Amino acid sequence: MAMRSMWKARGCWSCIRALHKGPEAAQTPQKDAVKRVFSGIQPTGIPHLGNYLGAIETWVRLQEEYSSVLYSIVDLHSITVPQDPAVLQQSILDMTAVLLACGINPEKSILFQQSQVSEHTQLSWILTCMVRLPRLQHLHQWKAKVATQKHGGTVGLLTYPVLQAADILLYKSTHVPVGEDQVQHMELVQGLAREFNKKYGEFFPVPRSILTSMKKVKSLRDPSVKMSKSDPDKLATVRITDSPEEIVQKFRKAMTDFTSEVTYDPTRRAGVSNLVAIHAAVASLPIEEAVQQGAGLDTARYKLLVADAVIQRFAPIKREIEKLKMDRGHLEKVLQMGSTKAKELAHPVCQEVKKLVGFL
Repeated sequence: MAMRSMWKARGCWSCIRALHKGPEAAQTPQKDAVKRVFSGIQPTGIPHLGNYLGAIETWVRLQEEYSSVLYSIVDLHSITVPQDPAVLQQSILDMTAVLLACGINPEKSILFQQSQVSEHTQLSWILTCMVRLPRLQHLHQWKAKVATQKHGGTVGLLTYPVLQAADILLYKSTHVPVGEDQVQHMELVQGLAREFNKKYGEFFPVPRSILTSMKKVKSLRDPSVKMSKSDPDKLATVRITDSPEEIVQKFRKAMTDFTSEVTYDPTRRAGVSNLVAIHAAVASLPIEEAVQQGAGLDTARYKLLVADAVIQRFAPIKREIEKLKMDRGHLEKVLQMGSTKAKELAHPVCQEVKKLVGFL
């Protein structure tokens, strides 16, 4: 995900090195569980450089590392804020095209539309009835979001982490790729799994978080915050579909400092270090080698070097996106087939949950 950075495509997550485990995850028996990965991305907005490096690249890699992988376009999550229906419909197809172009393979993973599998909302309601209101109100993302909402935020915005938990547990997922800002939400997922198991018997695996080694890509205009689709400064965020000219302009305007030398020191030189980290990630280089390639360049020329590396990385993806968007029927078929496969997994789990809680 990065979970909400993947789920949170408005502002949906290069190599995996560590598993972040909940404090008691190892205590729950999971040896019989199929190793299964789940993650989701909202369809709203075009994924940016941070989404690509922090989440989508990981998704592509996980297809090769796990035999059971599900990726959901979580349209139910997107309506926690108002959406234009026509725009949302097109955005779902556009996001499908982006994911396919980036390397998500429907033969190796299940790519589906969340709202087409009704079991997500059924399980979400059952889990919602197990969560105390203060638990959700204490989540830092709720506090941050409600501070920006005119009327204090919707109930959907408050409870979406429970739907997120249902998304994961519905498939008895064992591993979830997440960003650093999603640790609290994963703790909620893990806690709900344990609480359900304690009340009804061992049923859900307690999923583990997969953290990537790629740190958050920072805003080009303010390296103290992460890159975001919702940033009002259009020069702050590089989108996958940006033209070469737009990418160059954005990097030229990237904030650095008054020292022209290229070095990597995130604490003292956040802006330049962000450029180095981006360069290393898109060119598949160690940080040290990226710094070496900047030796002898001032930051103005180094910005152009980084911009070119990003352009080269995104060029084939952009071409494939445009090709895929020309075939709406193909995109709809991919989602339909994926949703059918997802429902085949979700239905028996949801039926068993309903029996356990006492429904006929």
